[in-house]
Amino acid sequence: MKKQNAGLLALLLTASSLFFACTDKMKQNVGALEFDSLQVNRTEHLFGDTAKPACNIVMNVAFVRHSSDSVMKDSLNTFIMALCLGDEYMNETPQSAIPLYADHYIRNYRGDLEPMYAKEDGEGNVGAWYSYYKGIEGHVQYYRGDLLVYRMDFNEYTGGAHGIYMTSFLNMNLQTLMPIRLADLFVPDYEMYLTDLLWNQLMADNNVATHEELEEMGYTSTGDLAPTENFYLDTDGITFYYNVYDIAPYVMGPVKITLPYDAVRHLLNDNKLIESIEQ
Repeated sequence: MKKQNAGLLALLLTASSLFFACTDKMKQNVGALEFDSLQVNRTEHLFGDTAKPACNIVMNVAFVRHSSDSVMKDSLNTFIMALCLGDEYMNETPQSAIPLYADHYIRNYRGDLEPMYAKEDGEGNVGAWYSYYKGIEGHVQYYRGDLLVYRMDFNEYTGGAHGIYMTSFLNMNLQTLMPIRLADLFVPDYEMYLTDLLWNQLMADNNVATHEELEEMGYTSTGDLAPTENFYLDTDGITFYYNVYDIAPYVMGPVKITLPYDAVRHLLNDNKLIESIEQ
C-alpha cells in the first residue's frame, strides 16, 4: 500500500511539474527580446565658433539587441526607427540610423541659420532665437506575452515663446509583427460608441457632469475629442494619449484618458491579445 501511495505521489508530482512547465512556457514573452540603447549628445555652434549660438541634440533610443527570432528583431527595429526618427531611417540599423539622424539635424541647422545669422550679425541685430534644441527618447514601456509597447518622447525648441513636445506610442503584436490599430481591437463602426465612453471618462476624471463644463475648462478648444491611434495597452486598460493642441491648449499639457477593459469589452473583437494582458 505504501509503495502504491509513493508511486501515485511521484506521478502527481511529475504531472504537476509538466503542468507548471507548460504554463510557464505559455506565459513566456514572445521572441525572448533583449534590449539595448544608443545615446547621442552633441552641441554644434554656428560656423564652429563657440562664441556663437549653437544647436544641441540629445538622443537615447532603445532598440532590440537580441531575439530568438532574427526576423522579429529586424522587423521591430524597423518600426522603432520609423517611430523615433521617421520613415526615411526605417531601413537603417539603429547603430547607423541614430548618428546619421544627428548629422542630418546639425547639417540642416547650419545650412538654414548660418546665412541669416551672417546677415544679421553684420547689421548688429542678432536675435536670441538662433539657439536650437532637439531631444528624442525611446524606451520599452511594456513587454509581456504577445505585446510590446514602445514609447517615444520628442521635444524641440527652434526659437519663440516655448518649445514643442509630444509623445507617440507603438503597440506591436508579436505574433503578426504588425502595429495594433483600433480597427484590430474593436468591432466595425465602433467610433461613435467609443467617443461617448471617452467623454464620460473625461468627465469622471475632472469631476464634472456635462460636456459644456469640460469645454469651459478648455477641452476640445483646439480639436475634437475622438478616438486617437496614439494609444497604449497595459494591464490598466487602453489609454488614449492626446498631445498638446490635440484637444486642449498648450498650457493644459497632454491629456490621457484610460478606459478599463471592462468598460469597452462590449466593443472589443474576440481578441486573445487583450485576454493575455488581463491574465
